[in-house]
Amino acid sequence: MWMIETVIVAFSMFSALPMPEKNWNEKNMRYAMCAFPLIGAVIGLAMRGWAAAAGGLHFPELVRGAGFCLIPLIVTGGIHMDGFADTWDALASHAPAEKKLQILKDPHIGAFGVIHIGMYLIAGFAVWTSLDTVKVLPLVFMFSLSRSLSGLAVTRFPLAKNTGLVHTFASAADKRRAGGVLAVLAALCSAGLCLCGWSGVCMAAAAWAVFAWYYRMAKKEFGGITGDLAGWFLATAELAMAAVWCVF
Repeated sequence: MWMIETVIVAFSMFSALPMPEKNWNEKNMRYAMCAFPLIGAVIGLAMRGWAAAAGGLHFPELVRGAGFCLIPLIVTGGIHMDGFADTWDALASHAPAEKKLQILKDPHIGAFGVIHIGMYLIAGFAVWTSLDTVKVLPLVFMFSLSRSLSGLAVTRFPLAKNTGLVHTFASAADKRRAGGVLAVLAALCSAGLCLCGWSGVCMAAAAWAVFAWYYRMAKKEFGGITGDLAGWFLATAELAMAAVWCVF
């Protein structure tokens, strides 16, 4: 029963999908990050279903590409894009780490956040519209890999502050075991992408490259990771993988 509750907690927090109400407690939050990649699998399957529907109904390529851009936002409720925008607002300030953390806490979006969201959506729309064939396995593996790495960072990277969502999950998690499970999941998703051909190999490499950049940037600019930075990483890694896929 606690395993089902763990999945419900993960989906309740990191997706907009309707879930039964469950009280968060130490037991069902201990491995909640391990269920995070399941949301990626749901996104991948939803996008493959959209591809099949768009092809069967002969939708224009622009409509098909728009659906690919919107599905991750619809499934997650845009929670990660919020962090993406806040992170760019903070980075664009070129302020000390303490000031950057204050900017992350500001509920209002700044000009640089708006600009980078616009750039992200335009780039994503161009990439997804340009993909002629969208197969289910790369989709499932790429969205699961980004979340496996994001969860792994929560258990392994230093935290920028002792409050917030990431701190809540990191404090409740069994870091050693949860981190081990997420590392295995990340390795399996990477291997699955590699089995999809050279495009998959480069997609996995792109995700790990962004992961390394994430660690360096978070530590240098903020002193550690936060929930907003986790959203930045997720969005950036997924766009990087999609772009590599488009190149191939």
